[in-house]
Amino acid sequence: MVIRWVYAFVDRPEAYFGAACGFWTRVTGMRLSAPRGECDEFVTLLPDGSADPYLKAQAVTGTGGAHLDFAVDDLARTTGLARRLGATPVHTEDGLEVLRSPGGQLFCLVPWSGEHRRPAPVTAPDGSTSRLDQVCVDLAPAVYEAEIDFWATFTGWASAPGTLPEFHVLRPPANLPIRILLQRLDEARPTGAHLDLACDNIEAIRAWHETLGATLQSQGPHWQVLRDPAGNTYCLTARSPETGTLPAP
Repeated sequence: MVIRWVYAFVDRPEAYFGAACGFWTRVTGMRLSAPRGECDEFVTLLPDGSADPYLKAQAVTGTGGAHLDFAVDDLARTTGLARRLGATPVHTEDGLEVLRSPGGQLFCLVPWSGEHRRPAPVTAPDGSTSRLDQVCVDLAPAVYEAEIDFWATFTGWASAPGTLPEFHVLRPPANLPIRILLQRLDEARPTGAHLDLACDNIEAIRAWHETLGATLQSQGPHWQVLRDPAGNTYCLTARSPETGTLPAP
């Protein structure tokens, strides 16, 4: 099984979907596609130039968050693998399988449509750069190790502990636009996910995002937690927008 492409979904509450789309198109340097779905609940964020899209947004009835879509060659075979590894089916239709990981994270499988060109990082008004390149899955301690095993086996990506003991990183091949960070929380709560951006200057990118409606919530050793205009959290990290790695100590 080969994952050919990855989409990150910006899942946002219906009432704030327009504001969220306006914000995320600005900070990613993209534009919105025409809406689709029975209630116009889906849009794709389209990059300029010849790059392929890798971000989509969905209006949801709940509080929102993030999820991943994996584009694959053989939908039936990949679905079978995911189920054998412990994923449970949620919804099936032509060209789409929605599943939930053993720890409770929703994800989707779709047929690959030839996407292969990763967009360049985005340049802020002051010249600093960033790239939305990671989905962080937030996990209760009881399901953390099982989720590491599931995602590492399912994706086949390079799997390694992060810089702190509560993090585990899954690094895809260099041509894929999104990687996965698994985070062990300090408390038992339902599994969720949020978006992370790699930044060459966190302070500058944060200041730019704040002019667009984001608010700072907290800070860590090499990350900052913000809320977008829809009220959902995301993180700015000190990782390289080119390589996804942290700078040398």
